[in-house]
Amino acid sequence: MFAQERHDKILEILHREGKLVVKDLSDKFNVTEDCIRKDLKLLEEKSLLERTYGGAVPIRKSALNEAIKMRRTVNVPSKQIIARKAVDIINENETIFLDISSTNILLADELAKSKKKLTVVTNMVDIVSVLGKSDNNINVICTGGVLNKDLDGFTGSMTMEIISNYKPTKCFIGSCGVNILDKSITTFDVEDGNTKKTIINMSKQTFLVMENSKFYIDGTFKFATLYDIDTVVTEAAPHEEVVNLLSKTNTKII
Repeated sequence: MFAQERHDKILEILHREGKLVVKDLSDKFNVTEDCIRKDLKLLEEKSLLERTYGGAVPIRKSALNEAIKMRRTVNVPSKQIIARKAVDIINENETIFLDISSTNILLADELAKSKKKLTVVTNMVDIVSVLGKSDNNINVICTGGVLNKDLDGFTGSMTMEIISNYKPTKCFIGSCGVNILDKSITTFDVEDGNTKKTIINMSKQTFLVMENSKFYIDGTFKFATLYDIDTVVTEAAPHEEVVNLLSKTNTKII
């Protein structure tokens, strides 16, 4: 096998499994461990991975600070899977909170089609618009406050004061990224982050709705840790290492 072909295979394994172990790669490709270390060094120099003791991990990326209208068009099939999973978690006659999140817009659409009788509290204009067109089975409460036009939702102290009057049975929170190693959950906007904190604090159960790719992405403002989250709802089971680390914070994944 040529070196370039081996490098391509190594990157495939990294993207599939979420980490690399030198000894395992040495056995798989029938080359020395020193050869694999040189491979990983070359790939790191090309910014394709980050070497660790005994192996390598994907390079963590910084999330793009995009307006919600741009995020709505990204990873739509994955978000639709997440939205459908989330609908199954929600029971009749519950009061839930849908946070500012492009995935939650799709969740609102699924709820409208489900005919479940609910009360939905939200600080996002798009969600109000979606649920406002549904039948009378969903009672919609909008927090109001100061409108963040990029996020298409209300954030800040006035919104947080209104949110503190409600005690939802479940809340569904979006994020820019999750760092499994330091347990941080991040976003970009400080006011959005502080508003998310309030929603989590007032809710009995917290569900983080996010694609698997966000386990390797970071925002700039930490608003919670994995200890604050009951369940992560994602499109498919993440790598085994991620699942194991989530179990240490008693965070379920569906």
